[in-house]
Amino acid sequence: MTDRLIELVGAWGYLGIAIAMFLENVFPPIPSEVIMGLTGMAVADGKLGFVEAVTAGTIGAVLGNWVWYWIGRVVGYARFKPLIDRFGRWLTLDWAEVEKIVGIFTRYDRAIVFWARFLPTVRTMISLPAGMLRMSQVKFLFWTTLGTAIWNAVLIGAGYILKNEFGQFERYYGPVAIVLMVAVVILYLYRVFTWKPQA
Repeated sequence: MTDRLIELVGAWGYLGIAIAMFLENVFPPIPSEVIMGLTGMAVADGKLGFVEAVTAGTIGAVLGNWVWYWIGRVVGYARFKPLIDRFGRWLTLDWAEVEKIVGIFTRYDRAIVFWARFLPTVRTMISLPAGMLRMSQVKFLFWTTLGTAIWNAVLIGAGYILKNEFGQFERYYGPVAIVLMVAVVILYLYRVFTWKPQA
């Protein structure tokens, strides 16, 4: 997995970073921590520029989140309930929880969209209620871009430092990332099989 990401970034450079981040946000099988961490290592090797890498990663991530925003906007709040009723187990979510989320989001939409960019999975899924509740696109894109750019800069910086400080880090990074993703999948499956809708 990490080898393919390295090949993508190596072959396509900044465009490869943008594509990887776009795909991560539309189909999140690979955490952005992996993509941006590897990008930081490439920056440390002098293969990429820091500002350019942050910009490419941010553009890709924002476009990916914009897709989910428009899915939410097209589906709409009213039409979302039958989906929750039908697929609630797989989403580990019921309508009562959705209504709570909506109430909180309506009050703190800008702060939630910004801070969600620092949290795995949530950073993508938060775009759905933003679209469903018709949050202003200008506000959505502004706070998404700001949060994403900061987080990408932190991750790239971390990859840069780790590459310089630990020469053997690359050897262990891939397996650790795989273990973390397997743990996320196991946690999700546990939630699916033990999930019960609220009374």
